[in-house]
Amino acid sequence: MSAWTAWLLGTPALARQPVAARRGKRAARAEALPVRISGDEWGRDPGIPTRLLGFDQALVWAVAALLAWGLVMVYSATVAMPDNPRFAHGSTYFVMRHATWLALSLLAALVVFQVPMSWWERAAPWLFVASLGLLIVVLIPHVGSVINGARRWLTLGPINFQPSEVVKLTMVLYAAHYMVGKMEVKERFFRAVLPMALFVAIVGMLLLGQPDMGAFMVIAVIAMGILFLGGVNASMFSLIAAILVAAFAAMIAASDWRRERIFAYLDPWSEEHALGKGYQLSHALIAFGQGQIYGKGLGGSIEKLHWLPEAHTDFLLAVIGEEFGLAGVVLVIALFFWITRRIMVIGRQAIALDRVFSGLVAQGIALWLGFQAFINIGVNLGALPTKGLTLPFMSYGGSAIMVNMVAIAIVLRVDVENRRLMCGGRA
Repeated sequence: MSAWTAWLLGTPALARQPVAARRGKRAARAEALPVRISGDEWGRDPGIPTRLLGFDQALVWAVAALLAWGLVMVYSATVAMPDNPRFAHGSTYFVMRHATWLALSLLAALVVFQVPMSWWERAAPWLFVASLGLLIVVLIPHVGSVINGARRWLTLGPINFQPSEVVKLTMVLYAAHYMVGKMEVKERFFRAVLPMALFVAIVGMLLLGQPDMGAFMVIAVIAMGILFLGGVNASMFSLIAAILVAAFAAMIAASDWRRERIFAYLDPWSEEHALGKGYQLSHALIAFGQGQIYGKGLGGSIEKLHWLPEAHTDFLLAVIGEEFGLAGVVLVIALFFWITRRIMVIGRQAIALDRVFSGLVAQGIALWLGFQAFINIGVNLGALPTKGLTLPFMSYGGSAIMVNMVAIAIVLRVDVENRRLMCGGRA
């Protein structure tokens, strides 16, 4: 593994070390601290270094910056919605719903932050099975809601809830739980890799029935990434990757509308695609071009005025590019890169402290958020084919925002327990 890969992934090779070696590192780290105190005294002794107290405030502020910026951009992208006959709402309808979801998500994150990681480890299989049940329920006619030709939502009173967002989180938890239980046989394909591949295939069939290939891609990357970080043999990992690539290629080849999306991505300006499958991409690129270096200023986007479809969800970055220019897009990319890297480091610290489940959960969440942001940014910039994936923390969407916030709360819980252990206390 190169030094760059180790730096970015938070040294996943730690998970491959024997348990005794990891325990030795934990003891050495704890003994190196200037003060060792009991769990009951944690946080009250002035001799403890400040960096070991509380939680990762820089991570919280980075996420808060994305949430606040996203709220402003959702309002900017939807301010002209009342002029569209498809939406019989006022100019503040979407931003008020988004703000309400943010408040509910913050409350949910505060509750989840109180839950110890030991509980998540015990509950992981049951949560995963429950989320699969939701994927089945959403496919039942007259139960799952159909929006834009896709059956992906459950209607709960005034809100629409997307079960695939929950499955992303439960897959992280279950894959980490699964890998911890398979540490002794992680070099054996049929005992360690094949069962997880079957679980991913089941999830994939349920998601493709909606259809939601974008969510399936994210979930497959989560499962495959946690297997690799947990220590699965590199040759087996390469085999899984090849099978997944072949499966996605086969799904695209077997679907006329998916093939059309690929052709539109390759040439969005052609007469055939400019007003069809390439319409969103071509107008997103126009938005970026109009933004130039520093943008047209907040509220100055032209493309959001009924030219760019889904400007407040999948293509919010295009509105950011038009209003804040290249500088704004680079800042968004930098924030996501830093957040992904920081969560990876928290996971590495947990693994070094012999908390493999917590470490794999944190690093799995980093893979999920980082990969989904990468796909969304690539789609907006025309570097990847169009996929229905939102930009984490920023795009309009209630269930996605809530699950993202819960995931960050779990990462912060991992960080807090790491700090307690490094102070000589109990997690």
